[in-house]
Amino acid sequence: MNFNFMNLKRLGNQVSVSIPKDSAGFLGRECPQGDCEGYFKIKPGTGLTGKNLPCHCPYCGHSASPDHFWTKEQLEYARSVALRQITDAIHRDLKSLEFEVKPKGGFGIGVKLEVKKGRPVPIRYYREQQLETHVTCDTCTLEYAVYGVFGFCPDCGKHNSLQILQKNLALARKELELASTQADPDLQRHLVEDALENCVSAFDGFARETCRIRAASSADPAKCQGLSFQNLPRSARRLKELFGIELQHTVSPPDWSTIHTAFMKRHLIAHRAGVVDQQYLDETGESSTLLGRRIRVTREEVEHLAEIVEVLGRSLLSLLPPII
Repeated sequence: MNFNFMNLKRLGNQVSVSIPKDSAGFLGRECPQGDCEGYFKIKPGTGLTGKNLPCHCPYCGHSASPDHFWTKEQLEYARSVALRQITDAIHRDLKSLEFEVKPKGGFGIGVKLEVKKGRPVPIRYYREQQLETHVTCDTCTLEYAVYGVFGFCPDCGKHNSLQILQKNLALARKELELASTQADPDLQRHLVEDALENCVSAFDGFARETCRIRAASSADPAKCQGLSFQNLPRSARRLKELFGIELQHTVSPPDWSTIHTAFMKRHLIAHRAGVVDQQYLDETGESSTLLGRRIRVTREEVEHLAEIVEVLGRSLLSLLPPII
């Protein structure tokens, strides 16, 4: 009897398993660093092309071969598929050994070998997770998705902080366009004020993240975790202490005054229903006759603010040290 196991031999020394993409064509990835293990997704066919390109974790920046970024669920799926292929091949080989010898004569003894198929190895199917932010890298065009908002591009490694800032400012500008079409003055005012708040929040989130990922290069990494950028003069002093940079010198004095006043107006809108208080007057130096009145915000003012915020964001990136 020849036990050559041809079906098993055809599999070779390696078993190839295709990892399925989700319905949108994205493939899940997981950071191999034990203190991160962040989950994200990329869209194969977009981004950089070439051999031996590294993959970057969007969350911690760890860089390694793409083969190190398989998720635990994908590995379990691949193992189960490979084991199914192997056991099926062995079953087919054993099946080929089946025989039956019929009994002969009145007292003959028959012999039969029959291989019955047992329960197949279960396939560990899985579903890719839904993520909160989809980004197309403006440097390498990779499409990727992450939890939260900010992250490094998994292909080229560029951080998306400026791209997210620009995207949020574009949304604020769309609000201003929408406001210009409204006949209801209350709705128009609400949209303009909301656009103002969004500009401030966009810069605050951008600047916090930009400093956080460079905390190791600062004078006090712990303080970088608690930075706030809703009061610009105070933030500028902190940046001077932590990174030795002069943020207020990156724009003209009139623009610095404009953006500081706009940020203080945002504080009134968010915390005092837009009513001027003494802190606002002390911070901006505006007339005391405004005390107790509702602050006024114009479309033109917010449009100018969005322009200054983008300039300030680019300047901050140019002044801060490289990411370690």
